[in-house]
Amino acid sequence: MATLQDTERRQHRIYVTRNTEYHLRGRLCVGVRDVWTGRWSRNHPALGRRLFGAVSPGRNGLEPVSEPRPGTILWFENGEDDILTSVLTFVSRPPKSAVQHYKRFAG
Repeated sequence: MATLQDTERRQHRIYVTRNTEYHLRGRLCVGVRDVWTGRWSRNHPALGRRLFGAVSPGRNGLEPVSEPRPGTILWFENGEDDILTSVLTFVSRPPKSAVQHYKRFAG
């Protein structure tokens, strides 16, 4: 039986590529920020899209993985044209200031 301490309650994660931070609440992309300028994008195609999963470059092309981690690629659903990011370099939790930013741009 899981205890309260064993249950992950935090919903937000940052997935970082060489140039871009993808901020997710659960599996929904709620923010995209340029790594170099720190500017938030208001029109990135991943915004508002669900994370379908992650893939890893392999010998036979892209292979599905269970969880996004450095070295994998995020895969967002986008109707007919799904979105694949570049390779992840880092996965982290957002600072409180970033979470407050998501609220400003919600709805």
